[in-house]
Amino acid sequence: MEKIDKLDKKILSILAGNARIPFKDVAAECGVSRAAIHQRVQHLVENGVITGSGFDVNPKALGYTTCTYVGLNLERGSMYKEVVQRLVNIPEVVECHFTTGPYTMLIKLYSRDNEQLMDLLNNQLQTIPGVVSTETLISLEQSIKREIAVKTGV
Repeated sequence: MEKIDKLDKKILSILAGNARIPFKDVAAECGVSRAAIHQRVQHLVENGVITGSGFDVNPKALGYTTCTYVGLNLERGSMYKEVVQRLVNIPEVVECHFTTGPYTMLIKLYSRDNEQLMDLLNNQLQTIPGVVSTETLISLEQSIKREIAVKTGV
């Protein structure tokens, strides 16, 4: 990954605060042309610094009231990729991480209620070949959600 300069960091900081801000406003705040901002953002996307853009959908608005983290333990860590291929087919699973610590994998999922959560655990997750145990942690409230801070002075 190429090194990013002070202007790139300023652009990232502005976009992290409001990804929908018009480039002309970013340009004005940075003191450069709109074309320069467009080129910089395109370069940041091409180099994998900016990995996406879009809207965050509130799961509760779609009826998914329960956010759950599930620690999975596998027979062997080398089974990770096969398990991920199965997890991809479960639309309620929104994140999956290969981890150190007490679990081989940690996933985040949403369910409509505890009944659906029980079905996901018993009939989908625990039936995946290689999964030997699960531990479930229900999130009661999400207090912080943000992107990593972009420090412009560094």
